[in-house]
Amino acid sequence: MSADTSEKRGLWQSLRPYGEKESLAAFFLGISSGFPYAMIGATLTTRLAQDGIDKKTVTAFTLAFLVYNLKVFWAWLVDGVRLPLLGKLGQRVSWMLLAGALVMAAVANLALVDAAADLGATVIAAVLVGAAGATFDIVIDAYRIETLKPYQLGTGSGMSQYGWRIGSAGAGALALVVAARSGWGAAYMACALFALPAMITALVLGEPARHREPMARKGLREAFASIIGPFGEFFRREGAWLVLLFILVHKVGDTLANLTFRLLFDDLGFSNDEIAIWDVGVGFWAYLIGVFIGGVAYTRMGLKRSVLLALVLMAVSNLSFAALAAAGHSNLGMAGAIGFENIASGYGGVVVVAYFSALCDLRYTAAQYALISASASVVGRFATGTTAGTLIETMGYANFYIFTTVLALPGIVLFWWMSRSGLVDTAMGTAGEDQP
Repeated sequence: MSADTSEKRGLWQSLRPYGEKESLAAFFLGISSGFPYAMIGATLTTRLAQDGIDKKTVTAFTLAFLVYNLKVFWAWLVDGVRLPLLGKLGQRVSWMLLAGALVMAAVANLALVDAAADLGATVIAAVLVGAAGATFDIVIDAYRIETLKPYQLGTGSGMSQYGWRIGSAGAGALALVVAARSGWGAAYMACALFALPAMITALVLGEPARHREPMARKGLREAFASIIGPFGEFFRREGAWLVLLFILVHKVGDTLANLTFRLLFDDLGFSNDEIAIWDVGVGFWAYLIGVFIGGVAYTRMGLKRSVLLALVLMAVSNLSFAALAAAGHSNLGMAGAIGFENIASGYGGVVVVAYFSALCDLRYTAAQYALISASASVVGRFATGTTAGTLIETMGYANFYIFTTVLALPGIVLFWWMSRSGLVDTAMGTAGEDQP
């Protein structure tokens, strides 16, 4: 066999899983997972800024994301509690329908509040969207991991990230367009429909092939064991505490930077239409390119090298916004910064999510992935909500984004050491068995 033929076959093998039904399901799940984030993230930031709310208050609203980081405390319910009536459809399907309905109701509630008239009610509404969205994510992540076969984790994570971006960017763009014409209330009502793809996917495919029913509970002792069991299993692995430390610190700088981009755009004088074109439009396509590269790279480079490269790219991408802040209002500068950041984020999202998915034990998928995903952003979200506004006012945007790049260095160094010492392999879960 010639080298060219071997190379083509290798590339085809890398691309084939993208068309499989499990990966396509991950795509539709990702759409619904992404939109609640946009509703209390960039979209709410723009809404509050246009309502005249000051920067410190706007950045404090990112604390609503901390609800996502608390989901570990109720994720065990999704693994072990059978819902009445809906439970006949299966554990994952029934929870998917319930969580989706809760998200739609919470987003509709946020649509009805007036931030300028009642900031307290807006805070409560945002937290409710966060709680419902976090529960939806618990179910979506468990469904995705249990549906994908081990060799599909990279491409499946990529398809999920494609969907996530379409859901978040699509909802964000739709909100901006509808808000400019019919107000923010109508915008949020329209975006609530983005919960439907995951609900329909669960109904069509049914229970995931790799889902394992929780063991029967006979009393309080067994119930307590089912709550702490997922965490006990994880922390008994060699190197588990270092893995958790990596999860906690790897994305601090990236999260701190990402949740402040819309403030930068507003202060630089970009209009809603310009934000929709450059941030949402260019960012959307750049992210898709990054996701595609990430899916192929994970298959061909392997987990360790692809993740390490992702960490470096995500750190360096923050410097592009320092350059934009120094340049001022520049459509070309905004396109360049958004393009680079989204390619890096798309690539990183695929390989890092694939790694985190592989860490799960299939007996405790919902609870363990909730622990991992919640830990992945808690430090950055807390820092954004408590210090970002003050740091920007004190340091200026350019120095702030340089600072976020420096914050990413500990995660890069730690993962490099984990790879060299073998801890990446020894801490792997059953979901990652037979990984290339």
